[in-house]
Amino acid sequence: MVDIATRVWNHKWKIDPIVRSLIDTDFYKLLMCQSIFRNKPDTTVVFSLINRSSKIRLAELIDEGELREQLDHVRSLSLTRGESTWLRGNTFYGKRQMFRPDFMEWFEGLRLPPYHLEKRDGQFELTFEGAWPEVMLWEIPALAVLMELRSRAVLERLGRFELQVLYARAMTKLWEKIQLLRGTEGLRIADFGTRRRHSYLWQDWAVQAMQEGLEEKFIGTSNCSIAMRRELEAIGTNAHELPMVYSALTDTDDDLRQAPYQVLADWQEEHDGNLRIILPDTYGTEGFLKNAPDWLAGWTGIRIDSGDPVAGAEIAIRWWKDRGEDPRQKLVIFSDGLDVEKIEELHAKFVGRVKVSFGWGTLLTNDFRGLVADDALAPFSLVCKAQSANGRPTVKLSDNPAKAMGPKDEIERYKRIFGVGAQLAQEVVV
Repeated sequence: MVDIATRVWNHKWKIDPIVRSLIDTDFYKLLMCQSIFRNKPDTTVVFSLINRSSKIRLAELIDEGELREQLDHVRSLSLTRGESTWLRGNTFYGKRQMFRPDFMEWFEGLRLPPYHLEKRDGQFELTFEGAWPEVMLWEIPALAVLMELRSRAVLERLGRFELQVLYARAMTKLWEKIQLLRGTEGLRIADFGTRRRHSYLWQDWAVQAMQEGLEEKFIGTSNCSIAMRRELEAIGTNAHELPMVYSALTDTDDDLRQAPYQVLADWQEEHDGNLRIILPDTYGTEGFLKNAPDWLAGWTGIRIDSGDPVAGAEIAIRWWKDRGEDPRQKLVIFSDGLDVEKIEELHAKFVGRVKVSFGWGTLLTNDFRGLVADDALAPFSLVCKAQSANGRPTVKLSDNPAKAMGPKDEIERYKRIFGVGAQLAQEVVV
């Protein structure tokens, strides 16, 4: 096993680039990329970095030249033969050849497009513009690069023995979490922590700790590179990006109202089983389910990713019952801001009522809270989102208004069209 503290102390980035593979990304990005490649290949999008934790002044912590080196390195990456073989030949979600030959041929020739980087008011303005299937693949590596460069900037202040003690304490902290979860009967949990991880090496260590500590309770990782390396299931379905862009492309209010369902109609043509998971909160969970077509009730399950998770799951259970479905046969995946206490609470409340699963993200792969002075390694909320599609602004409302995105007038228009009323704002931790 890698001695992370020594590796950090002896650190040379050409030995340890932050992103070391084009598949050092989340599985859902590749699934969505294939869908976009098939359905909307000519759409032009702009993605931008958004630091929701503005008190973390990234441009004052991170050297711009080092950031450019890391981003340029990402642009140099392409699929290796082994990675291509894994994607073409592996079984994902019980299906062989999940990725079609025409998509794989395109992906094998891909280099990520250029980026635009500026400094403003202590923050980096990082944007990517171009064809949607290409630009979308910048999201995860861009976040991973910024998060790890911030970690490295803090770690540079520490001596060799301080690093050894830091990682020993962090390992102990995570292992104690795993031991607590080990006693949860019937637990199903996956690693969803790529985008805001402390580092690649730390995420890989966390996954190995989950493998050993939780055994069959640990069902896989969202990170494709680690899944391939550790012979794990690659986990992931779809994300808010799809309805945000589909909605931006519409011309009328009626078309906008139907856009989130058109996304899933396109998805249904390609996927079945456990890949048919609804993500309903882009424009409000309650309204989405209330107006959903009947065929969606037959899907496998739902992912709860914002707002009050208990309220979201209860809404889904009522909806399934109203549509004549048995909630006990449905899968509910919780994935927003989870840590041990919340995981145990949600599992206890819903086990037996639905099939419960968890995607554990930032507080699995980046919980260094309280371990250095001034809490300088505490995780923070950094996202990279689609800002426009074919020149039109994108909007996300969410079940938590603190996560809303888009021009103010467009947010109000979307609230009116999707019937979103008063919402309870909740702190965005990660």
